[in-house]
Amino acid sequence: MAARFEELAWRETPIGEISLRRRRDPSLDVDVYEVKLDDEFLMSSLFPVAEIELARLGLAPLTGDALDVVVGGLGLGYTARTALEDPRVRSMLVVEAIEDVIDWHRRDLLPFTAGLAADPRTRFVRADFFAAVAGGAGLDPESPGRRFHAVLLDVDHSPRQVLHPSHAAFYTVDGLRRLAALLHSDGVFALWSNDPPDSAFQRVLTEVFPTSVAHVVRFPNPLQGREAANTVYVARH
Repeated sequence: MAARFEELAWRETPIGEISLRRRRDPSLDVDVYEVKLDDEFLMSSLFPVAEIELARLGLAPLTGDALDVVVGGLGLGYTARTALEDPRVRSMLVVEAIEDVIDWHRRDLLPFTAGLAADPRTRFVRADFFAAVAGGAGLDPESPGRRFHAVLLDVDHSPRQVLHPSHAAFYTVDGLRRLAALLHSDGVFALWSNDPPDSAFQRVLTEVFPTSVAHVVRFPNPLQGREAANTVYVARH
């Protein structure tokens, strides 16, 4: 029988101590995988709905059968795995700042994303997503200025609740214009947020993208016995 609690990985990073752990939840009779940054919980396998919907909602507006996609922030891998389930996806570039997080998936530590790293469409880039966008060369170090059909981003808690102060500039008009320059003319930028729709951020989106929608994604929270919700913003040229 597996241990009730196991720390699978731990590392000191520039933004704090990040760890991956597995625990057995006796009330739900399931193994729960969680990521913590210092003492703060970043994500849990109990609540994957919005991360899955980030990929589904972000790819839904696109047409064509050869889509090149960027996933910003790997985490537990739900967004990346769901993107690969779309047969139209030709390539997926995963930009992740922490090498250890990439290593979790190369080692298949998470059973629900097993095979993600081995998929021939997947390529990992160890980089700061926000610095890469701001730097002007783009997200693919092998092809400066490369454009994509979709960028799916899940790093910060929300545009207002960032994990590091350096991320804040991305959520401005200038920051999003730099991102938009890396999209094809009909490309999509989709963003996960833990907060309700933010009208101020939506106004910023409309200054850069002709269309944008804030989707409220609802899901049950078994720990609190109530419904919870996240937001997925989908903006398109």
